[in-house]
Order: sequence, then C-alpha cells, then structure tokens
Amino acid sequence: MKDNKPVLKVHGVRAVYIEGEYIKLDSLLKYASIASTGGEAKYRIQNGEVFVGKEVCTSRGKKIGPGDVVRIGNDVILVKNDSK
Repeated sequence: MKDNKPVLKVHGVRAVYIEGEYIKLDSLLKYASIASTGGEAKYRIQNGEVFVGKEVCTSRGKKIGPGDVVRIGNDVILVKNDSK
C-alpha cells in the first residue's frame, strides 16, 4: 500500500545572520529578500503562509531569534547570531 502523505520539497536551508537578540518576523522576511515590501510580508504572514518551527505563525511582530527556523513556501531560513 502506497503512503499518500504530502511531500514537502525545499530548496535548502539558508542561514540568515542577525545582530542582536531577535528580529521581528515581518522584518526578517524583508531582510532575507523573501518579501519585497512590508505590505507583502504582512499579507503572507496573515494569510498563514509562514511557519516558525512546525507551527503556522500569523503574528508579524513575532520575535525570531538565533536557532529559529522559518519556512515560507519552499524557502527555509535558519536564523543565526552575527557575533563578530
């Protein structure tokens, strides 16, 4: 019997380095060039397209810190600390 579970295909995990303890989710999407404008980031977040970890996140002000994984479509972002 064939398993009919949906398959998630991703392009690969991309590391995004941030300064400080966190970045807000909508700002991260712009910073990582996933969204070209704040309005696009807001729309995609509120439309339920963004996952933080394994959970859908609809809060654009969600604090994202080093170690968090954000997925939107086929893009996967691993947030890392830019410690110099």
